[in-house]
Amino acid sequence: MTLQELQNQALQLPIGDRWQLVQTLLDSLKQETQPQLRRRNLSRLRGIAKSSPALGETDTIEDYVTYLTEKYQ
Repeated sequence: MTLQELQNQALQLPIGDRWQLVQTLLDSLKQETQPQLRRRNLSRLRGIAKSSPALGETDTIEDYVTYLTEKYQ
């Protein structure tokens, strides 16, 4: 069946069936294209949550230990 034959048959369907066909086609297109978009968007965010080495993790740990020590005295 050619694309033109498929289009002609689709146009002969009742309007409710055509809307359902449109929704089904749109859903299938979204499923095929969204994973690619997500992967591309997430790759741009890689490393955004990393802490800066200038802040120093030991300072953060020491601050937390000090906080806990003062809290539970």
